[in-house]
Amino acid sequence: MSELAARHAATAATFTEVATAVSDWDAPTPVSEWVARDVVGHLTSWLPGLLGAGGVVWPAGPSASADPVAAWTYQCRQVQDLLEDPQRAQTPITFPGGSQPAAEVIADFYEPDVFMHAWDLARSADLDFHLDPERCAEAYAGMSAMSEMIRASGQFGELVEVGPDATAEDRLIGFIGRDRYWTPPRPQQG
Repeated sequence: MSELAARHAATAATFTEVATAVSDWDAPTPVSEWVARDVVGHLTSWLPGLLGAGGVVWPAGPSASADPVAAWTYQCRQVQDLLEDPQRAQTPITFPGGSQPAAEVIADFYEPDVFMHAWDLARSADLDFHLDPERCAEAYAGMSAMSEMIRASGQFGELVEVGPDATAEDRLIGFIGRDRYWTPPRPQQG
């Protein structure tokens, strides 16, 4: 198994663990316009569309709106199979800004997206969950070096400032526009 395939398997397993712990798929998330199922819907929609433009396609799986866990696990299997097939993994994918082999698209864009959105989904479910601090520091360093371009993309929320004593997770979460203190609203007791 390649290093990327192993990394995807680990990241996907973490997301799967969070997804299987979600009990309310209509709960709000730290992304104000999304509920929990929208996190899975996002992850299971943009990658197949991007890869499909390069000829990497797989049969449609379950819908995230109907069964988020089934949609997620189906896509995990498809991505893992792709990464473990050296020929398919090298399929060139052209997108605005360049062209890369499918495996590099997954490594550069998709797998980090899964890593970060695990936090959103966990917060939505009010789970005690933390991202790997080394991965957070690595992601923050890489993304902050491209801050202007990332902000211009419109793909992230406004920067949320954190203090000098913030953890690597807090820095990354703030950088992508999330409030590290966000929690789901509590039902009002009457």
